[in-house]
Amino acid sequence: MKAAVVTFPGSNCDRDLAQAFAAAGADVVRVWHKETALPEGTDVVGVPGGFSYGDYLRCGAIAAQSPVGQAIRDFAGRGGYVLGICNGFQVLTEMGLLPGALMRNAGLQFLCKPVTLRVATTDSVFTQGYARGAEVMFPIAHHDGNYTIDAEGLARLQGEDRVAFRYADNPNGSMDDIAGVLSANRRVLGMMPHPERAVDPAQGGTDGSALFRALAGMMARA
Repeated sequence: MKAAVVTFPGSNCDRDLAQAFAAAGADVVRVWHKETALPEGTDVVGVPGGFSYGDYLRCGAIAAQSPVGQAIRDFAGRGGYVLGICNGFQVLTEMGLLPGALMRNAGLQFLCKPVTLRVATTDSVFTQGYARGAEVMFPIAHHDGNYTIDAEGLARLQGEDRVAFRYADNPNGSMDDIAGVLSANRRVLGMMPHPERAVDPAQGGTDGSALFRALAGMMARA
C-alpha cells in the first residue's frame, strides 16, 4: 500500500499519521500542499490534523483551495481512498467530499483527552477490522469538532449506514453523537478523534491499529 500524507502550513499530526501508516506496512510518501499531483501509484491519501493555514476564515477552508486540494478531489472522484482526521475532516467537508460541517464545540472550549467511541458500522475498509458496536478509545484534540448537518442530510447518513463512529459520551455537541462519517461510496472517511495517536502501547492504547491494518490488508489483497 502506498499512502500519501499531505502537509499544510500548520499541520501538526502529519508525522504521526505517516508513522501509523508505516507501522501497518505502508510505503509512505509525504506530499507538500503546493504539489499539484499525488505520487504515482497512491492507494490512500491521509489528510492530517493540525491547524492548516492557521485556521483562518474557517477551519480547513484555505486548505481545501490549496494546489494539492484539486488532486485530492480528483483522486477521490476516481474512487481513491481518503482518510481525514481532525483538521483533515474539516478539510474534507470544505472540499465537498463529505457532507456537513464542523462547528465550535459546545461549551466553546478546546478539548484534549481520550474518549470512548462506538463502532457504528463495519461496512467500510476503514472499520472492517472492528466489531460493530465495539468500544474503542482514541484521543481528541479540537476546538471545532461539533459535527452539524441538516435534517435531510442526517437522515441520509443514518439510512445509508454512513456513520462510522459515535461518541459514547458526546464531548462536543455533535449531532447524533457523530464522531466520523463516510462518503456515499464509502471510500472517504472523516473523523475528529485521532486513531493515529492510538497505535502504540507507549501512547496509552492501540485501538487505532485495526483501522490502519485493515486498510493495508485490503490493499494487499487488491
